[in-house]
Amino acid sequence: MIQTTQILPGITLRTFTDHRFKQGFMSLQLIRPMCHQEAALNALLPAILLRGCKTNPDLRSITQRLDDLYGAAVGSMVRRVGDYQTCGLCCNFMDEKYAMPGDRLLEPMIAFMGELLLEPVTKDGIFLDDYVESEKRNLLAAIEAQKNDKRMYASQQLLSHLCKNDSFSVPRFGTAQQVSATTASGLWEHYQNILKTSPIEIFYGGTAEHTTMVRLLTDLLKKLPRTTIQLPPQSGYRPCEPGTYTEQLDVNQGKLCLGFISPITLRDPEFAAMQVCNTVFGGGMTGKLFAVIREKMSLCYDISSTYHGSKGMITVSAGIDFDKQEQVVQEIVHQLQLCREGQITDLELTSAKQAIISQLKSTHDSPGAIENYYGTVALSGLALSPAQYIAAVEQVTREQVAAAAQTLELHTRYFLKGVQ
Repeated sequence: MIQTTQILPGITLRTFTDHRFKQGFMSLQLIRPMCHQEAALNALLPAILLRGCKTNPDLRSITQRLDDLYGAAVGSMVRRVGDYQTCGLCCNFMDEKYAMPGDRLLEPMIAFMGELLLEPVTKDGIFLDDYVESEKRNLLAAIEAQKNDKRMYASQQLLSHLCKNDSFSVPRFGTAQQVSATTASGLWEHYQNILKTSPIEIFYGGTAEHTTMVRLLTDLLKKLPRTTIQLPPQSGYRPCEPGTYTEQLDVNQGKLCLGFISPITLRDPEFAAMQVCNTVFGGGMTGKLFAVIREKMSLCYDISSTYHGSKGMITVSAGIDFDKQEQVVQEIVHQLQLCREGQITDLELTSAKQAIISQLKSTHDSPGAIENYYGTVALSGLALSPAQYIAAVEQVTREQVAAAAQTLELHTRYFLKGVQ
């Protein structure tokens, strides 16, 4: 069971007590409104914090300290949760009952996380230029890798057009131009500001009691200056003009992406029906898109759909031959029409539900999976535990799936094709 406490103004702690694992897991996320001006800064910051703190100013000394903590690990986190971008740190570490008698792990691990967050290594009052430039190169390489993955690139291009009036168009890591323009002094100023103003979400999963975590984290963060901003509530899709877009690059296979919009978000009662609708439509190998367009008609190399529940959108991505664009578009729309008409077999409906339920049941399979669900669910506005979510999916009827499909409207088309 999740226990929640606001330990300090704007700082929320959520704990999940679990005795099944030999490791504990903790994450600390600064919550920001997703925007072009901050995206790259927020993506860079956690990597800089992991480069060193006052007591452990380089990667070698950090590694030694983690080794002393029975091989604990720390990492960076950069997420998009609807209208929000989160950035922060996470760690996993051995449960104390498996350590040598008398060895403490929980308190030293929390203290080290605090040092990384609050006492970064600096020079002349700002981040080290060498560290910032090094992490800029790493982030630029990650952005370039995404562009080299043409399916991922095409999907992001679709979102940039589909959501041009919405922060959902902003890439999670920002743009290469924004990263390149970042300076050590600018990043330091941003760091100071977001520590002061950002809501902070902390999640812990392990054997420690909730009251223990409240005490330890309150002591750690009580000296933080706080004038927390009020985040705007999560919002649905912000309309823009529909459009059809084509881009040419040196590719051997076309990438077709379609964007459908709906008023149903994960904050609406019909959310479970839309989730099942997406899975019946194309969210898995039993979906209509894969079973018909790929397997039966051989019109594409791969195809799938994704429901972006925070915004109320379904996007379809397909790898196709350049001359098959119109035929594939027509067949995708046709398969959606079958869903609208309720032409869904018992096997399709059952398989879709089973796929969603299986994924939800795996939520509690590892500390990381637990954090991934509970660390984002409250921010997204989905007020359901996995068990409640499963119950909602099990109750979805064919008629409800059809009704959800009827709300979907094709809005934007994007096609990446080869250079002639």
